[in-house]
Amino acid sequence: MQIEVFFKEIILNILETITSSFDHKWMVIQALTRVCADAQSIVDIYVNYDCNLSSENILGRLVTDLSKIAQGGGQILDSNFINSSQERSMRLSGLECLVSILKCMVEWSNDLYTNPHQQNCLNEKSNPTIGNDLNETSSLHNLDDNPEKFEEAKNQKNIIDKGTDLFNVNPMKGIKLLQHHEIIDSTAKSIAQFFHSNDRLDKSQMGEYMGDFNTFNKEVMYAYVDQMDFSGKDIVSALRFFLDGFRLPGEAQKIDRFMEKFASRYFETNCNHCIFTSADTVYVLAYSIIMLTTDLHSPQVKRKMTKEDYIKLNRGINESKDLPEEYLSQIYNEIAESEIKTRGVFMKKKSGKDVTSEKARRLLYNMEMETMASTAKALMESVSHVESPFTSAKHLEHVRPMFRTTWTSFLAAFSVGLQDCDDQRIASQCLNGIRCAIRIACIFQMTLERDAFVQALSRFTLLNANCPITEIKTKNIDTIKTLISVANTDGNYLGKSWLDILRCISQLELAQLIGTGVKSQMLNNNNLQINPNGNGFSFQFKLESFVPLESLARNKDKESKISESMIEASSQSVVVAVDRIFTGSIHLDGNAIVDFVKALCQVSSEELSNPSSPRMFSLQKIVEISYYNMVRIRLQWSRIWEILGEHFNKVGCNPNEEIAFFAIDSLRQLSMKFIEKGELSNFRFQKDFLRPFEHIMKYNSSIAIRDMVVRCVAQMVNSQASNIKSGWKNIFSVFRIAALETDLYIFDLSFQTTCNIFNNIYENNFTSMIDSFQDAIKCLSEFGCNQQFPDTNMEAIRLIRACARYVAEQPKYFKEFNLDEKNSGYLASEDDRVWVRGWLPILFELSCIVNTCSLDVRTRALTVMFEMIKSHGSSFRENWWSDLFKIIFRIFDASKFPGSAVDRAEWMQTTCDHAIYSIVDVFIQFFDVIGSFLLKDVYSQLFWCVQQDNERLACSGVNCFENLVLSCGIKFNQVTWTMTIELIERIHEIAKPKQLFCNEQQKHSLNDDELKEVEIKFQVQLDLIQAIDNIVFNPSFSRNEDAALLQYLEREYKIIDDRCNQREEIIENGESSVAIELDHQNGIDIDRRSSRDSLFQSSFLKNNLDSYQNVENNSVSANTEIFFNHSPNGMFIRMNTDVLIRLAKFLIKVFNSSNRIYLEKTKSKLLADKLTLLSAQEIKSLLCSVRIMFYIYNDDQRQNYWNQIESDLIRFANLLDTH
Repeated sequence: MQIEVFFKEIILNILETITSSFDHKWMVIQALTRVCADAQSIVDIYVNYDCNLSSENILGRLVTDLSKIAQGGGQILDSNFINSSQERSMRLSGLECLVSILKCMVEWSNDLYTNPHQQNCLNEKSNPTIGNDLNETSSLHNLDDNPEKFEEAKNQKNIIDKGTDLFNVNPMKGIKLLQHHEIIDSTAKSIAQFFHSNDRLDKSQMGEYMGDFNTFNKEVMYAYVDQMDFSGKDIVSALRFFLDGFRLPGEAQKIDRFMEKFASRYFETNCNHCIFTSADTVYVLAYSIIMLTTDLHSPQVKRKMTKEDYIKLNRGINESKDLPEEYLSQIYNEIAESEIKTRGVFMKKKSGKDVTSEKARRLLYNMEMETMASTAKALMESVSHVESPFTSAKHLEHVRPMFRTTWTSFLAAFSVGLQDCDDQRIASQCLNGIRCAIRIACIFQMTLERDAFVQALSRFTLLNANCPITEIKTKNIDTIKTLISVANTDGNYLGKSWLDILRCISQLELAQLIGTGVKSQMLNNNNLQINPNGNGFSFQFKLESFVPLESLARNKDKESKISESMIEASSQSVVVAVDRIFTGSIHLDGNAIVDFVKALCQVSSEELSNPSSPRMFSLQKIVEISYYNMVRIRLQWSRIWEILGEHFNKVGCNPNEEIAFFAIDSLRQLSMKFIEKGELSNFRFQKDFLRPFEHIMKYNSSIAIRDMVVRCVAQMVNSQASNIKSGWKNIFSVFRIAALETDLYIFDLSFQTTCNIFNNIYENNFTSMIDSFQDAIKCLSEFGCNQQFPDTNMEAIRLIRACARYVAEQPKYFKEFNLDEKNSGYLASEDDRVWVRGWLPILFELSCIVNTCSLDVRTRALTVMFEMIKSHGSSFRENWWSDLFKIIFRIFDASKFPGSAVDRAEWMQTTCDHAIYSIVDVFIQFFDVIGSFLLKDVYSQLFWCVQQDNERLACSGVNCFENLVLSCGIKFNQVTWTMTIELIERIHEIAKPKQLFCNEQQKHSLNDDELKEVEIKFQVQLDLIQAIDNIVFNPSFSRNEDAALLQYLEREYKIIDDRCNQREEIIENGESSVAIELDHQNGIDIDRRSSRDSLFQSSFLKNNLDSYQNVENNSVSANTEIFFNHSPNGMFIRMNTDVLIRLAKFLIKVFNSSNRIYLEKTKSKLLADKLTLLSAQEIKSLLCSVRIMFYIYNDDQRQNYWNQIESDLIRFANLLDTH
């Protein structure tokens, strides 16, 4: 406690009193110099006083006062009464004290510091908690030294101080702040207790707050008074004690409430041994005492109250009785000797301006010293017997809150010292202080504080300021050296502060260049030389200017001044120290090197952002540190390259080709070095490293730059193929982008290198290139699709075909786990990986070639694709087939068709026609595997073909349908046959010439295109009927029967013709009755006989029905034997009878539709040249339907349907008679 009194009342009082003499302050400073040099004393002062809620912030006040002294300017030192030499000495001593305090903090926490040049780059940053643990072990004997406890107390104290300061300005806001931080609660009792315990509260504000008319404020006042104990005190002592805590407000009503409460509390605590009969007596007497004080001690009162007057004034106040005169006389005498003083705002120390002479200053200071001495003596005596706990600090963590509390004062002192004073010693002390402050902030990871001091240091270098270099002085050069030293010693802790440091280094290099006499014109040009063939670092270039500095190098006078001012900054020691920052980056820990690289990349971007005079100093340093740090563990290197790679992406796309060339060549050399290290399987470091090549190739529009990228990648392939692993993905991506080029040289070099990979490298390195297989196929696909260079298309397809061999022969490599699948969120099963990573890319890219290339190329691609499927389809799984057919069906996607009608027609007649036949061939070959789930999709695609207005493709669709059913029909079930019949019906419906069923007005308006469409639909329907016939009975069987039928028809027609001739002769001879009789005998209806065709139809069906009716009696006529002398072939015997009957009825429907069109004369004239097709369609549908029903009727195994067939045939025959 005595130490606190000594510092508070003497040491700090002398420092803060502006009227104190220089000698007194100097003696105090000298004493403090020894105290500030002892680390234990400094930490103990902070722990025991600044962290004690009931003590003064001694260390905080001490640092603040020393900071003001160090800043000078009359804040504490009165410049009117000291000379400049004294002020300099005082400032220097103040700075020495501040630096000593900081050095003590550094010394105290030194165990937590790690020098980056004394550690291995593989080690991570030392964790302060490790040091804490070690230190805690050494301080177990002192259980009270808990830094968390002290820091919590300090934080609480800071809140209280903040709330107090706010209360002194605005009581309501101060109370709310304290309540928000739970220092006090919302009760009146808590607030009253806080008023009693805090001496720093403004007594006037307290009086105003408690005297407010608000109910709660009144409760606070009552609680405040109730917490006072007046027992055993006379009324004057009690009143003095009461008024010592606050200042009475000026309003009479508020004063009245205070006095009423005081009287009540005093009477309550002294009621048993008191001469007062009630609290009213105390109230009146207390008021009279205050009036007496004012009367006796106020200079404004001329006539003073006498003792008799005072006694007379208080007659009858004790319940109409008088108080003893001796008692009132004693009160009068005590007040006359010592007035009752009410406390107000803290007394402000007088400034030097208030003192007009040295004599007055000394007089005032002597009075203050007397007061100071008496107060200190009294306090010393009062605390001499008090024993308070004292903690001897041991823990390292105490420094953190110490520095956080005082850092702003340190920063202010050092900043003012560097800015306002050119004295070398003062500047040196400021720089030492800043360096120590940065070390402390770094050790304890105090980001805000660290950044503030580093920014201050960089600001005082003047390198980033818009000022001439001629203004740079020795102190600025020393600041530069200090900044470089900080970078070399505290690099592990600098974090984002690296940005300020590297900016200064960048500008320092430029200033050095200007200082060496480089001509201004050299500063505006990029004289860059690149060795594209070398593997070493052969970077030679001239550095450019920063705009504010460039203007300085204009005449010889200024150049000479620049050289003089920068001679020290260009010294060998500075150059070596700067280089050490970059070469020593290898010693930075994993987190620090990431911060360092981020900052360096940002500075490089800023240098390159100037379009007129970009600089590449930092870009060169990026290349250097990349080379140095490549030996780091891969985990750290990946984090570094994530930043560097992004920067190379931007620089490689810089519009300035020289900069981009430099970046690409640097990237090439680094890549060569990195690839030489090799890579284990399942790692992706090479892929990440080479990604900038891909980015630059994609986004840089310069042909020269893209050519450079291709050259670099080709060189890597030729020289490092055996070491490349995951990097193949980027290489193929670069060549894939190059495959889109129109420049011959870029395209040719890329394709030659790609061919070299597949012809000479791929087979021996296939296992290491398996992860890039998809990228390789995509690359070949792009080469195959570039129509600018047709000679390479076929070769690319050949190489894709060769890749299929690897998938077929070595599927086990494709089954291995792929990290890319995990990253994409898709994990295929082991077997499916062969498809996803092998077959699918090949077949998909071939389909892309088919969809985009010219006829000969796409035909070749289509042929190769289906050859692969037929050769290797036996190993495909069901889900693979589903994906495969989705790929194949893309060929028919209408959105892929070329725009013109001619091109679209060519596409359908060639590619689509080829594809549909190949699809059906594949489907037939693998029907057992895929028929159950892909038949519907194939039928849909066939139906799509039939819908098209291209005759060849439509007819091909029907033919393919016929081939499919003929080949696979023996494996169809009832559901499949039903699906097949439905497809037939849909085809017929879509192939109807709807133009012929329109209204009469449109019948004569068909144009040539519509007539062509009608012809196509007639042909499709005819092919469909023929396909049905071939499916049911086989083509050879139908042909034989048709030949026999023709012979039979010829004989029947001859008989009918003879009868008609005979009848005409009889009629010509006038024997009509004989003709009619003959007609009845021959079964000819005159009314319905319109032609020989009708005679033929009637005779043909009736004769055959008669033959059918005699089958049961085994009386088959010779005519019938023509049709039933052998069993039918085809699908007839395998098809369900219901299906056959449905087909027959469908064909009869087709016949009726065709016959109706044929008989309409208007349409017949319109379709005069189409009648052949229509007639053939009519006849074929008739013959096929009749044949189906006849064979059902002749099949013993289908006897259940004979009656139905017989009735259907008779109905059909009658229908024919009606035509």
